[in-house]
Amino acid sequence: MTAVLFTCVGMRVDTVTAFREAGASAIGADASPYAPALYHCDHQALVPLKDQPDYIPALRELVEAHDVRLVVPLTDIDQAVVSARRDGLGAPVLLPDDDVVQTTADKYLAHLAFEEQGIDSPPTWLPGELPDELRFPVLVKARVGFGSRNIYRAHDREELDFFLSTTPVDSMVQTCCTGEEFSIDAFCDLDGRCLNAIPRTMIESKGGESIKGMTVYDAELIELGRRVAEALPLKGPGTIQCFREPDGSLQITDVNPRFGGAFPLPTAAGSRYPEYAIALANGERPEPRVGEFRPGVVMTRFWSEVCLTTSDEGPLEPLREDLPVAEA
Repeated sequence: MTAVLFTCVGMRVDTVTAFREAGASAIGADASPYAPALYHCDHQALVPLKDQPDYIPALRELVEAHDVRLVVPLTDIDQAVVSARRDGLGAPVLLPDDDVVQTTADKYLAHLAFEEQGIDSPPTWLPGELPDELRFPVLVKARVGFGSRNIYRAHDREELDFFLSTTPVDSMVQTCCTGEEFSIDAFCDLDGRCLNAIPRTMIESKGGESIKGMTVYDAELIELGRRVAEALPLKGPGTIQCFREPDGSLQITDVNPRFGGAFPLPTAAGSRYPEYAIALANGERPEPRVGEFRPGVVMTRFWSEVCLTTSDEGPLEPLREDLPVAEA
């Protein structure tokens, strides 16, 4: 079996489960013993926080101990650290080159990169460069962040000035898109070739994460996903967020170089992204299957849980049904 190390494994039970079903041995790493996905991995490891100097050495120890063939960061939290120090890990990392990771992490720099590539993106300004005439509403958005945090809708100049003066983070101002929102789950090989791009609707989201959506076969969106993925280029997964505006234009607002929060939906639609990742880990070169997936697959998500108890050795472990119940 191909050993895959998942960093900041957190709540991504769906991802590690899909990789295991595809034939991987999953090694989960997180700083918290309460990360539920740890207990769905074949091996669990508690590691330092990503800002601590021994974080990368701790990951390197796991790579060596388990003969890891691929390192897969599952959230935005440690991407910059892992990307910058990937040469010290001893295994390939499923992330784009460091400059792409840094650019996509900063939404203003990403906007500039889209413009340079001729990719449509909503008009965007830094606070000190705002034009005299603005079409409201506009969004005040954190340049660096995730989960739709520190995003405010301003309906006039007074609200805009208020949000810019009170937001706690470095921000930008972006024209508010009014069309239908889509996400495109793309996957590229380590040469930046797009292997597939699967569009989905955004029926409902919470905290910036899709909880209801449907795959759609839309040739224009598929081609946009392929074009954006190869223009950056991505290496591995990427979630491309866009709007189809009333004039028909497609405006890119964000690209996250990781598996999206709605990962189960493209998986159910036949993406085979875990299989692709395992193939790349083993030095193979899969052929692109852009546009090959099942449209009309609907995902609606629900909460689940892992119940834990302290083991005889001390660490937490999943609660077993045969454990004795304490008498009252």
